[in-house]
Amino acid sequence: MQATSPIVKDLVLIGGGHSHIAVLKRFGMEPVAGLQITLITRDLHTPYSGMLPGYIAGHYAYDECHVDLRRLGLFAKARVFHSSVTGIDLNNRRIICDNRPPVRYDVVSINVGSHPHTATIPGALDHSLPVKPIDLFLQGWDALLKRATTATNTLRLAIVGGGAGGVELSLATQYHLRNELRQAGKDPALIENHLLTETRQVLPTHNPRVRAKFERVLSERGIRVYLNHRVAEVTNHKLICENGARIGYDGLIWVTSASAQTWLAESGLATDDQGFVKVDVCLQSLSHPNVLAAGDIATVVKHPRAKSGVFAVRQGPPLARNLRRLVKDQPPKSFIPQSKFLSLISTGDKYAVASRSFWSVEGRWVWKVKDWIDRRFMKKFDDLPAMNKDESHDTNEKDLLKDISAVAMRCGGCGAKVGATVLSRVVDRLQPTERGDVLVGLNEPDDAAVSEVPPGKVVVQSVDYFRSFIDDTYVFGQVAANHALGDLFAMGAEPQSAMAIATVPYGREAIVEEQLYQLMAGALKVLNECNAALVGGHSSEGAELSFGLSVTGIIDRDSLMRKGGMQPSDRLILTKPLGTGALFAADMRYRAKGRWIDAALTSMLVSSESGARCIRRHGATACTDITGFGVLGHLAEMIKASDVDVKINLDTLPILDGALDMIEAGIFSSLQPENVRLRRAISNLDQAQDHPRYPILFDPQTAGGLMASVPKQHADTCLAELKDLGYKHSVIIGRVLKRSKALEPITLKL
Repeated sequence: MQATSPIVKDLVLIGGGHSHIAVLKRFGMEPVAGLQITLITRDLHTPYSGMLPGYIAGHYAYDECHVDLRRLGLFAKARVFHSSVTGIDLNNRRIICDNRPPVRYDVVSINVGSHPHTATIPGALDHSLPVKPIDLFLQGWDALLKRATTATNTLRLAIVGGGAGGVELSLATQYHLRNELRQAGKDPALIENHLLTETRQVLPTHNPRVRAKFERVLSERGIRVYLNHRVAEVTNHKLICENGARIGYDGLIWVTSASAQTWLAESGLATDDQGFVKVDVCLQSLSHPNVLAAGDIATVVKHPRAKSGVFAVRQGPPLARNLRRLVKDQPPKSFIPQSKFLSLISTGDKYAVASRSFWSVEGRWVWKVKDWIDRRFMKKFDDLPAMNKDESHDTNEKDLLKDISAVAMRCGGCGAKVGATVLSRVVDRLQPTERGDVLVGLNEPDDAAVSEVPPGKVVVQSVDYFRSFIDDTYVFGQVAANHALGDLFAMGAEPQSAMAIATVPYGREAIVEEQLYQLMAGALKVLNECNAALVGGHSSEGAELSFGLSVTGIIDRDSLMRKGGMQPSDRLILTKPLGTGALFAADMRYRAKGRWIDAALTSMLVSSESGARCIRRHGATACTDITGFGVLGHLAEMIKASDVDVKINLDTLPILDGALDMIEAGIFSSLQPENVRLRRAISNLDQAQDHPRYPILFDPQTAGGLMASVPKQHADTCLAELKDLGYKHSVIIGRVLKRSKALEPITLKL
């Protein structure tokens, strides 16, 4: 994702809740010129709460009820940062995150949802599974499902909370768990369901007819309901109530009234007694007008409403409208939420009850209507339409466009460099590693860096530079540094120093500074971890973000690992999974799932430093890192330099989730066709081409793993140690053979 005009304003969205997915879609359809949108989210797939009971009951697959935030972010041309927010620096307009430098904003919107209230109940947080955040609940639910299928004794599931959420989950969990037991050939009666509520009746906010219907259903299903049972304490496998009752459980789900994250009030925002952000009819914070909030986390002071996904969904359009107006320096417009809405509560078995005010109706047809409504809602975010406007250059944006024109005209040559003031401020914020053998480094005023080569050592150098393929500048800096250092590690060298080459998009001075800082902070995190000193570099402004590093390492001459040197009977080890080329090609086309890309980035962020040391300790005869030429391209270089043949077992190749799906769909990296030309090196090409994993041989990798030949007698021990070091996908992919007389040196074993 690249900006098509200079950036002059920063809009940050905290959380991927129901309101924000509507905001992203609307900004994707009608973008604002010069606006940079950043979504900071703990989850890359946000669940739709209306379909959660159906998912728990087993009626929906994961992707049917989750919105892919990365795909939606790409559509909106928004940066997606996979982080948890821990605070806001309101004075300096910075968002504080748990795993990255602070993120600046001009306008910020909060839609992070709520949590069940467990803080005041001793033991509740430690022993229960809260229904929110939903993603963590679903992880716990999966574990509970596994327990149920292996149960030999009665499994007691207790749910605390007698509102609509608690009642629905009681019925849905019972339905699914008992089905699992039936399929496993076990007695479904092994599951016992208990529902506790502190109120005199279930569904206290619904009309008497609805309550009567669900009291009947709960009774028919054998779910034991405990009315007027306020939980005072939770111990391991025991609920202690204020009335003296002690109720045993094996699994505990908490679905009580909502509570807010503590960092909201701690940041200085105006909040109510429960910690929810107080907003006006424009959804603006009462204390900070450039902060907006919606959904469960917000309290509309003049029009308070229940914490329900219905209201979060309805707040999406007015929130998007007011965010658009605020970034254009226009006054926001008021929004009054509806006071009544249609409630649809399912009973777990594709049966539902609909109600509004004092009216209600039930039946399987009601569930079908609910299913249709829910699927229609999800379809809005699966079928993303074309944009209505090109950069939305309308008359309402003339002030913003004026700001753009001020930064759009840029010189070339040295006139394209980032300004000295900006660069100086960025350097002052960085803390590079200091080394005794770096005599002149980043903080010196001299024209060049000066390093010392210790006696008996040789210098190893490499350089890499490429345009950004992800929208997170901080993560891109880490990946680029890992990619560049991979060449040094593959040769066994110790990194000594690095010089950075950065091109950042045109923009306002403050935004250029922030992007350059995030980029360099990411690279420096990786460099510092391997004790490599950042000693200088070059920065410029350009049309798109690009970055690279020139890296220098040192090593004893006799300790170098080279591509040549493989010996017959050696085993060939690969340390990382393949597939980044296909996955990011799919990402550009909105075809990759967010969790696939997240897993690929996680792999790219794994340094090869400890892997290289391990391989060398076990007597590696040759080594390289897998990058742009793919497995086959780099293997061909090793074979030619070693004068041997190699047999590869395609079945063993480790592959990232989703990569084969995209390859089967015909999605490849733009470098793939060039790499495929090397197929002439394969001796049994006709047979190999029929294998489903054959195309992955040509997939170009970014920050890929090491490929090394290790003596046969050390290979298994080396592999075990690699896995212990965190290279969980490392595997033996083949073996080295004596050079045959055949012209083609590579044989693929199928």
